[in-house]
Amino acid sequence: MSPREIVAIVEDDPDILKLVTETLDKGGLETLGFTRGDDFLRHTKRRAPDAVVLDLMLPDTDGLSICRQLRAAPETAQMPVLILTAKGEETDKVLGLELGADDYVTKPFSPRELLARVRALLRRKKTPITAGAVLELAGLLELNPEAFTVTVRGRRVELTSTEFRLLRVMLEGKGRAFSRDQLLDALWGNEKYVVDRTIDVHIKNLRDKLGAAGKYIKSIRSVGYKIEE
Repeated sequence: MSPREIVAIVEDDPDILKLVTETLDKGGLETLGFTRGDDFLRHTKRRAPDAVVLDLMLPDTDGLSICRQLRAAPETAQMPVLILTAKGEETDKVLGLELGADDYVTKPFSPRELLARVRALLRRKKTPITAGAVLELAGLLELNPEAFTVTVRGRRVELTSTEFRLLRVMLEGKGRAFSRDQLLDALWGNEKYVVDRTIDVHIKNLRDKLGAAGKYIKSIRSVGYKIEE
């Protein structure tokens, strides 16, 4: 029998923490509950969970700061992060995605939908990235699918799993214009548990992280994006 996947829940409201814990436990996942962000971060340094459901408003810190720290550390850079919060404005969602969150659920929420979204994140994490030829861009950037690495002018660039997959799709179709729906299909297939502007936010993150190579990601008005040298 394979071990159950571990999902951390960082939530200071005891009733919501209990609801999320029971929902994920009944769904076959193992859970760890934390009411403080610093306790969660200390735990991840000893043993990182497979995913985290993260509240934004915590008594000791804010969830966005935690998300930023997770993405900055190599051992947690690929950890799926689902933000669960009462802050439902689009600007809050976009900010969460810009800081590296993979999904965003607002309170009040459907326990069944939350479980489905967490499972979808875990499935995507386990989906192997197939080997292939090293992809390059303008003599500046190299993407190695097998090693899961991206370098710009020889310097390693840390990308989230979603950013890496998005960049690979566009590099393999270099010169082709992709609509946002096509990119969503390539990344999530039928599991489109995402909010509006998700692709736009990931493209912005890629441009920022890729530095000089980011300028080759072109916006196609009313269509989407393409990579063109």
